[in-house]
Amino acid sequence: MKTISSIIYAVVLLSLLLGYSTCQKVADITCAWDANSGGNNQEWEGEFFPNISYIKYEGPSSHNPLAYKYYNAEELILGKKMKDWLRFSVAFWHTFRGDGGDPFGSPTKSWPWEDGTNSLAMAAKRMRANFEFIKKLGVERWCFHDRDIAPEGSTLEESNANLDYIASLAKDLQEGTNIRPLWGTAQLFKHPRFMHGAATSPDVRVYAYAAAQVKKAMEVTHKLGGENYVFWGGREGYQTLLNTDLKKELDHMATFLSSAAAWKKKLGFQGNLLLEPKPQEPTKHQYDWDAATTMGFLRNYGLSEEYKLNLECNHATLSGHSCHHELETARIYGMLGSVDANTGDAQTGWDTDQFLTDVSEATLVMLSVIKNGGLAPGGFNFDAKLRRESVDVEDLFIAHIGGMDTIARGLRNAAALLQEGRLTKLIDDRYSSFNSPLGKLIEEGSVGFEELEKHALQAGEPPLVSGKQELAEMIFYSYI
Repeated sequence: MKTISSIIYAVVLLSLLLGYSTCQKVADITCAWDANSGGNNQEWEGEFFPNISYIKYEGPSSHNPLAYKYYNAEELILGKKMKDWLRFSVAFWHTFRGDGGDPFGSPTKSWPWEDGTNSLAMAAKRMRANFEFIKKLGVERWCFHDRDIAPEGSTLEESNANLDYIASLAKDLQEGTNIRPLWGTAQLFKHPRFMHGAATSPDVRVYAYAAAQVKKAMEVTHKLGGENYVFWGGREGYQTLLNTDLKKELDHMATFLSSAAAWKKKLGFQGNLLLEPKPQEPTKHQYDWDAATTMGFLRNYGLSEEYKLNLECNHATLSGHSCHHELETARIYGMLGSVDANTGDAQTGWDTDQFLTDVSEATLVMLSVIKNGGLAPGGFNFDAKLRRESVDVEDLFIAHIGGMDTIARGLRNAAALLQEGRLTKLIDDRYSSFNSPLGKLIEEGSVGFEELEKHALQAGEPPLVSGKQELAEMIFYSYI
């Protein structure tokens, strides 16, 4: 087996040296030779973004779309640098694999360095573009799916060899920088083999294949110094219970996650394992519906000490919650791990993955993050894509700058709100009756229904006390 792998790796390297395409057919991606460019798999000459300078902070008065107005990386907020509060990350799949296609239309964009193939040489170009983009943006983290950074081969062994090659390139590009993956993950939802799920597939062969793919993706994440590893169960759910053994699928998913936790320890990976809740799409009902459902699942199977949550704002919308609700729910149970920073459109019924530009929402998000003491080793990953109609290379920068500025404004606002204390006092006052002797006994669990009945009979009808919602909103919006 080792010999076969070495032969495959040698062939791949030889093909790169000769400038040939190492095309493989990957699910619904057509691997085509570009006759106009002779395959165009030669090394990309010069910069990928020659007309874009390193993005600098110019302050709120700037009208330069390629400058930060609010994100000032080194600025201290509540005793911590802004960059350490926010820990921004670029999502490889949206930034470098997003093509503008949707269920109703063909792709609208192809970046200048793309050659129309899904070859290993093309994957190497994208990785170099990724690092140039990250450096010019001035961030230090990126996230990836295994099959987005390296093409899938005709066998698992070939896919692993492709991934090893690209991971080695990424490691070389990281040398001399502070750039590392915020997290890595395995793509267990796109290929037809995963049409019934991966860990929850009724086919044991698919379950085993998924385990092998995750094992390799965890190894690569560890090799690159990744700080976390994420599980997004894109098809871990059901379309109908008429053909589904619900308990068996939940049991299998728990066993899969338990095996991953065991492999993490054996591998020596020190990062967090993160589950990412999502309620629906593509399945009718996914098992990790929201933060509360996912935490309940983890606790039920004894996995709550092994995993935390990677929460996505657009997924919160789909589950009927706000992003603030999901973060607070995870935070109060010590399960807030990382955030996929995006937003959805309330008038659209699917996951639109838009860049977060609502300062109010960003402020609410940062209230939870500050109360959590930050997100490290997690961060804010821009799991967001350009709109289908945005086709200029500079739009990639503008979108990230806008999202980073929005969250930076949220951090500033939330810090001011908490320092000033009016909102905190309003909440404290609302629950102040529990500071009474009776309230303290209740919170200690020292009184039961019999004692409480005696108190209620003696005290009589409780007075109506205002919730002061309008005042809370007035205070909050005065900082936006």
